[in-house]
Amino acid sequence: MAIDSLRRAGVDNTECEILRAEGSMPSRQRNLAAAEAQGEILYFLDDDSCVHPENFQRCSAVMGDPSVVVVGGPSITPASDSRWQRLFGYALSSLLGAGPVRNRYRAHGTVRETTEKELILCNLAIRRSVYLDMGGLDERLYPNEENEFMDRIRTAGLKLVHDPAMIVQRSQRSTFRAFTRQMFSYGRGRAQQSLLSGSWNPVSFAPLLFVIYLVVLPFVTPYFPLFIAPLLLYILLAVVNALESLLARRSPLSCGLLLLVPYMHVVNGCGLLFGLVTGKPERKDGADIKITRIKRFDQNL
Repeated sequence: MAIDSLRRAGVDNTECEILRAEGSMPSRQRNLAAAEAQGEILYFLDDDSCVHPENFQRCSAVMGDPSVVVVGGPSITPASDSRWQRLFGYALSSLLGAGPVRNRYRAHGTVRETTEKELILCNLAIRRSVYLDMGGLDERLYPNEENEFMDRIRTAGLKLVHDPAMIVQRSQRSTFRAFTRQMFSYGRGRAQQSLLSGSWNPVSFAPLLFVIYLVVLPFVTPYFPLFIAPLLLYILLAVVNALESLLARRSPLSCGLLLLVPYMHVVNGCGLLFGLVTGKPERKDGADIKITRIKRFDQNL
């Protein structure tokens, strides 16, 4: 799908190459592909990313500033997705559902300097020299490998940029069970990233605090009735969040956010707890990875 969309975007007529990395260890696959690449800019896509035709021009324009090291844009849920998939997209792009991370899933605002919160690896361009000099992705991590890498870039004083018009279309998980696994793995990955980097963002751990609060609530409320106030406030915010989505999209599907967003937070919080309990991940060996050069600089697809 990604390669077909690159063809439609006119990649045949550009000075670029395409490498396909196949295997079961995405972090290592990208590192090996980056080492094989010959271009100045690495543009990472997932195999189901559909590239907007203007992405190359927009990427080149931003990278024309030598101080910019990373530029990326959002991953938009296609209108052709199923109702479940579109509801997942609504949740991920809502303020209560994902906070600042929601800009990974919606085209909003103008080109701006940013942090890893707004960038996503299925639509991300990085200067190859910086990528290699900084050791690439931490192969112990998946997911959140790109977040840890971009944190290192920011710590080094280098610039990341978000361009909301540099979009890919990418379907959400096709089943409720797959979405649950996704939210759990995001929590686990964030916890493992924090353990490895030693950097702790309280906002990222809010879902875990929410889970702990829900667990202790039945035992504490009989003695401290006001302890239920945060839950009542959360329910109010959930209603406002669903109404905002309903008014913006004119879709009855938005009503499902009343249940889906709290569920998403609980699952993510459980993933955070699991990541903390299991500790720092270890680097795995023996992955069967294949790198294929589909298009060279001097060769059309």
